[in-house]
Amino acid sequence: MSVLKDILYKVAIEAIKGSTDITINKMDFDSRKIENKDVFVAIRGSISDGHDFIGKAILQGAVAVICDTFPETIENGITYVRVKDTNSALAFMAANYFGDPSQDLKLVGITGTNGKTTIASLLYQLFKKAGFKVGLLSTVKILVDDVEYKATHTTPDSITINHYLKEMVAHGVDYCFMEVSSHGIHQKRTEALHFVGGIFTNLSHDHLDYHPTFAEYRDVKKSFFDHLPKTAFILSNIDDKNGQVMLQNTAAKKCTYALKTYADYKAQILENQLSGLLLKINGNEVWVKLIGTFNAYNLLAIYGTAVELGMESLEVLRLLSDLESVSGRFQFIVSTTNITAIVDYAHTPDALENVLKTITTIRTKNEQLITVVGCGGNRDKTKRPIMAGIASELSDKAIFTSDNPRNEEPEAIIAEMEQGVAPQNYKKTLTISDRKQAIKTACQLAQPNDIILIAGKGHETYQEIKGIRQHFDDMETVKEVLEQLGK
Repeated sequence: MSVLKDILYKVAIEAIKGSTDITINKMDFDSRKIENKDVFVAIRGSISDGHDFIGKAILQGAVAVICDTFPETIENGITYVRVKDTNSALAFMAANYFGDPSQDLKLVGITGTNGKTTIASLLYQLFKKAGFKVGLLSTVKILVDDVEYKATHTTPDSITINHYLKEMVAHGVDYCFMEVSSHGIHQKRTEALHFVGGIFTNLSHDHLDYHPTFAEYRDVKKSFFDHLPKTAFILSNIDDKNGQVMLQNTAAKKCTYALKTYADYKAQILENQLSGLLLKINGNEVWVKLIGTFNAYNLLAIYGTAVELGMESLEVLRLLSDLESVSGRFQFIVSTTNITAIVDYAHTPDALENVLKTITTIRTKNEQLITVVGCGGNRDKTKRPIMAGIASELSDKAIFTSDNPRNEEPEAIIAEMEQGVAPQNYKKTLTISDRKQAIKTACQLAQPNDIILIAGKGHETYQEIKGIRQHFDDMETVKEVLEQLGK
């Protein structure tokens, strides 16, 4: 139980009707979850407006309503608090309700288009190997030291974030590494959190179904760093053309990393093989089990972060060499006939191009590269032809298929993808809307020593069709098919 006025600390209140000196049970922004003595926070979403459900929340037992506009009907005995921004209010209320847990551990946020999950997950892994108790808030999963919970969003809602941060504090967690999405920043989910550091990975074409322009997408990312305190650090990839932009207007300590230009943390790729990378980081060589230029950037960000958090540099290098790849991120198997099947989450043009170029650098060109790729439904449509163009240009054979079609027709999505294929690459493409059949066809076409890339879903173990999530695992499927074919 909490007192309403206590959890409203730091909330930008514009007007109050009723008393805030009341005891409340909990808060929620989903009217369906409201129970007796709860607070309902009315959030304006892209699909529905919580203000339309104030009456329902009161019927279910809400004793207080947080809104940005008072409803026409004011019920007796109910407290109404009008605030400037209900998303912001929810962030501060959640932090207050759970005892401001982000103050009691070292929280680092990772944002950018690609690399967030890998960096967050490997930082968790590295600090665990160093003997610390560690938390993780990622797309793949939520970890409270050794206890795992299912993740549903890249950046969870403010209540969920603070709930798990409180759990981490209760379990003695020292560090927490958190993916920070543009949606999460824009919807103020991270506003009341205390970060000791922020990492910028890169910025490329994504989420233009949510953000009206690329400039807004960039500026939303930048706002995360703008709000870091002077006691925190920012570690920015300045090989990315937006890396310097992220450093502007922040009070935090400015640190940089790069492969191509001068930076505080600098790396050189000495060897790049399917078995791993040989890197030279700030003058010291280290062999790592991860593959590709994009992972060289990820590992450099991890190295810089660990050093900024006080770890000794040579100890960080030792721990880097022991890190294992993240589920669904350039995860590969080699069949009995030496067919290499790679599963990767690459679902943006930039990520797909990076993965295909990485494969190109480690292949001999005596084998086929067969790519299976789709694009998600009800998401940014502008990237569909771009991704198909990249896949057909950089592969010997490209099979266009379903990703998570959601409420769109898979064939319509694939037709939009095909518009990006250059005329000279038409003969290299196939369209098979059934994802399992597409993977099976790739396996049937593959000969010994060939490489199959299955892109877009990575760690996901489902396929969402017409609002229903059905079990589907790319790695599980390709293993099964190769075994059935005796390959």
